[in-house]
Amino acid sequence: MTLNRTLTLTIKSAATFGRGDGVAGLIDREIEHDLAGFPFLRGKTLKGLLAESAENIVFALKDVQEWRDAKNALFGLGGAGLKERGILHVGDAQFPSALRAEVSKAIDKKELIPEDVLFSLAGIRRQTSINENGAPDHATLRSMRVLLPGVTLEASLSFDREPSETELQFLAAAILDLRHAGTGRNRGRGWLQAELDDASTTQKLFQAFGEAIQ
Repeated sequence: MTLNRTLTLTIKSAATFGRGDGVAGLIDREIEHDLAGFPFLRGKTLKGLLAESAENIVFALKDVQEWRDAKNALFGLGGAGLKERGILHVGDAQFPSALRAEVSKAIDKKELIPEDVLFSLAGIRRQTSINENGAPDHATLRSMRVLLPGVTLEASLSFDREPSETELQFLAAAILDLRHAGTGRNRGRGWLQAELDDASTTQKLFQAFGEAIQ
């Protein structure tokens, strides 16, 4: 397995990478966060979003076999066994490791507590349903914790074998297609910018992808 790529996510609007529960008396939907208080997006979820983007690209390209093969090689075949699971492995999207290490030291020294970290990086958003008269519906007020925009998360990408240039070009296209993640992503929330390693690498691979499909 090779460990030589990084997926970078820059959060452009408030996002909730939900964990399916809340905090009694405070919020209805909590954000996923680690023991130090850092919000993160699970790798399994992130890979699923990338696979969805990849499927959309294959469909847009009228299911050309070359790109279907690249998608299957990276993400595997739906419903297949371990042998057909795909060569790509996606780690959790987290804050940079150097930052997490320094904050962990401060927590160990009792200079910070995890709640300080979480509250510095996330806010609480509230919403309610509006009835036909333009007034809030009774008992519909809901709150969720959101990761504030402007932060960058990093996820490690590893492969069971060295990916081909065609596979890397297709992966760059799928990464660029990824625009939203988290709760409410189909309603415009969780807007993000995704890159493979860095902007120049992503654009170089995507340019080659564009030339290949012409």
